[in-house]
Amino acid sequence: MRSLYYYLSALVVATFLVVSCKTQNAQKATTDITGKTWKLTELNGKPIELKNPKNNPYFKLEMDGMRYQGHAGCNGLGGTFEIQPDIMRIKFNQGMSTKMACEDLDIENQFTKAILAADNYSVNGNTLTLNKARMAPLAKFVLQ
Repeated sequence: MRSLYYYLSALVVATFLVVSCKTQNAQKATTDITGKTWKLTELNGKPIELKNPKNNPYFKLEMDGMRYQGHAGCNGLGGTFEIQPDIMRIKFNQGMSTKMACEDLDIENQFTKAILAADNYSVNGNTLTLNKARMAPLAKFVLQ
């Protein structure tokens, strides 16, 4: 009987440790991408080529209000997002954008489409990748 209590106690402690580790990993995954500025480096598997490198697209996710904001190259953009860090799912909701004419309008349009199409992400060091299902990466970013 004493060994039964020992095994039950060990099971409860092990369950507690697994749950707390999972919670810490979920929080870590969220903090890995939020509150930081991510600069675009690739679209659809190809490095971006900008006419004006100063206009490199970027975005930032803020947990306060679940909002994203950024710069698509020439025009500002922003909106809301939803995130499930435990399974690395993300959804950007259609937001607002300014509508100025730009040199790199093609890259700007591809950037905006990639963000809105993404449904999951991965983080590898200082690199963030936005993906759709199991397809090739839509966009890659580096921590700025």
